[in-house]
Amino acid sequence: MPTLRMQKTKFDAEELLRLSTTGRRYELVRGDIFEMAPAGGRHGGVAMRIGSLLDSHVKTNHLGRAFAAETGFILRRAPDTVRAPDASFVATDKLPEGELPIGYMELAPDLAVEVVSPSDTARAVQEKVTEWLGAGTRLVWVIYPATRSATVYRSMDDAEEISEDGHLQGDDVIPGFACDLRELFS
Repeated sequence: MPTLRMQKTKFDAEELLRLSTTGRRYELVRGDIFEMAPAGGRHGGVAMRIGSLLDSHVKTNHLGRAFAAETGFILRRAPDTVRAPDASFVATDKLPEGELPIGYMELAPDLAVEVVSPSDTARAVQEKVTEWLGAGTRLVWVIYPATRSATVYRSMDDAEEISEDGHLQGDDVIPGFACDLRELFS
């Protein structure tokens, strides 16, 4: 999505969290804050569907926690990067003990799901994939509603294209999870 860069030298995750009370959606990339446009209907529908499928599987199998869109993860410090995937999963052994933090999670999720909007550039999507994997995310699903397809990244050297007739699998990251890609678009 095209973004509007806010003017200031550099921001940190704590300043970004204070801005989140304005009701607007932001991400922080290497200290620069970018305002994100609200998701469109198709984007939101696909994100909700994959998020609810993940949540159901994760809860049923006691694997950890699934997180909704706009959950912020601190991927790096000094300068800070906080990204918010459209859906995500964190395994039980990586979750902080006790209650979840009120602020951002200071870890990379095990799975990050990005649903591509019509305004997203290929470069911006690739940057996000690189950041997720570089921070320790084990599996990234990039879902393309316009072409009814997805790309599964296990690393930058291991990417698999999936057509509408294929299915997403959780591999060893979310054991037993599978869904037909077509189901996300109906």
